[in-house]
Amino acid sequence: MQTRTFLKLVAAASMMFVLSTSAFAEDKRPASPRGSVQTQVAGGWKDGKYQGGKWIEIDYGRPIKRQRANVFGTGKEYGQAITDEAPAWRAGANQTTRLTTEVPLVFAGKKLPAGAYSLFIELKEGAWTLALSTQPVQQQYDSKDTKTTWGSYNYDPKQDVLRAPMKLSTSAHSVDELSYRFLDVTEKSGTLEVAWDKQVATVDFTVAE
Repeated sequence: MQTRTFLKLVAAASMMFVLSTSAFAEDKRPASPRGSVQTQVAGGWKDGKYQGGKWIEIDYGRPIKRQRANVFGTGKEYGQAITDEAPAWRAGANQTTRLTTEVPLVFAGKKLPAGAYSLFIELKEGAWTLALSTQPVQQQYDSKDTKTTWGSYNYDPKQDVLRAPMKLSTSAHSVDELSYRFLDVTEKSGTLEVAWDKQVATVDFTVAE
């Protein structure tokens, strides 16, 4: 009797393992998972707690390199493969990349009021420009809608509220999944970094007075 019970338990466990691995294999994950990165500024530590901080957040789709060689290209073809003929790079995947800040910021001497903005990057070999826009965005792709953005499709530079040059460098390692990071953040300043493949671009910001 004990042997039969044991064998039944083994069979049941085996079946569960097969079902779970089958479900994992059939799991349809997005090719470019959505993600976000955040930091807080304008606050301070008091009594062991960080108080008065204001959030800055980037929400974006995270494309994966998947062994492609030089995703940005060179020469006249620089940036074309990832912009897909759009006028700027969405600097992400799928829905338009969004920057939300609870505090006014300054990029390249230009003030950005607190609020939510679409983030684009104008790509030129050796010269990237960050563009922040108030152009409305699509939550679901609608090819008939030519006024709002999906990624950087329909992007209209006339609706930019701020443009700032970015500093470019080459990484010794290839970044597989497009990544944003906040670097060297203080109470009143920081650096926004975006990296993919071996290309790294940064732009400094300060908290507006």
